[in-house]
Amino acid sequence: MPFSPRIVRALLAGAAALWLGAAHAEVTLLNVSYDVTRELYKDINPAFIAQWEQTSGERITVEQSHGGSSKQAQSVANGLEADVVTMNQSTDIDLLARSGLVPNDWRQRLPHHSAPYTSTTLFLVRKGNPKQIRDWDDLAKPGIAVIVPNPKTSGNGRYTYLAAWGYAVKKGGDETAARDFVTRLFRNVPVLDGGGRGATTTFTQRDLGNVLVTFENEAVLIQQELGSAGFEVVYPSISLQAEAPVAVVNPVVDRKGTRKQAQGYLEFLYSPAGQEIIAQHFFRPRLDAVLQKYAQQFKPIPLFTVDEVFGSLDQAQKTHFADGGVFDQIVVKR
Repeated sequence: MPFSPRIVRALLAGAAALWLGAAHAEVTLLNVSYDVTRELYKDINPAFIAQWEQTSGERITVEQSHGGSSKQAQSVANGLEADVVTMNQSTDIDLLARSGLVPNDWRQRLPHHSAPYTSTTLFLVRKGNPKQIRDWDDLAKPGIAVIVPNPKTSGNGRYTYLAAWGYAVKKGGDETAARDFVTRLFRNVPVLDGGGRGATTTFTQRDLGNVLVTFENEAVLIQQELGSAGFEVVYPSISLQAEAPVAVVNPVVDRKGTRKQAQGYLEFLYSPAGQEIIAQHFFRPRLDAVLQKYAQQFKPIPLFTVDEVFGSLDQAQKTHFADGGVFDQIVVKR
């Protein structure tokens, strides 16, 4: 029995509506990142969205997920459907490479080993610096309470541990001296939060500890926003350079058809507009022009790399942070 013209028109209209809805549906990306980048990506995302729509005509939405870097990487490995990962250490992305989620040559996919910015580790102390904390040695003194996230779950905490160990080595100490120094420092850590933002809350809101050891962007932003409430930034004599690597998660973007958008998102981080936002959030940009523009806010400080002291971050992971490694041994004794 043939359909009436009215039913045919209704069916055609419905089909057209479905087609138009699919054609104009917004693409959604999920960026899984580490703890202290919430504010950075809240500014990056709308800037990227506006640029993408202007150049491609396509509407796009970007969602965020944040936590301790290593915990975030494990969540992606366990099925969290990230289109992109923006972590603070290469070993977390290597974990995803071993799981087949990112390519083994992910470092070569974007400039600067796929790390669009760097940071370093600083101290945040209470107003007036009552404990006179000036350098790494002060963190190991009796009576000092040091707030740092757990190196087993947080890249922030891991860089703190490695920076302290490297400081002892750079002073001329051998492995035994470095181990003794880091052991004494972690004896002064009353609680190990799971991520950098948790450690910040412990120090600034729970009022626990004499010093917070954290990334430069976190320390400076807290000092700017809450300085009147009683915080100051202290630059140690030397610290560790931390690279923040990024990658596209292949199976997810292939399944969703979002590879072009995900790649564009990461490339935007290297653009002048992206680098400008990065600098405004006190991460150290890669573009020389942007770095020079913001030079006054990045105090010169001697920096060493993980490779200089530990050979590689992967080697440091195996020696210090694997189950039963040096960090576990230190924590048992503290």
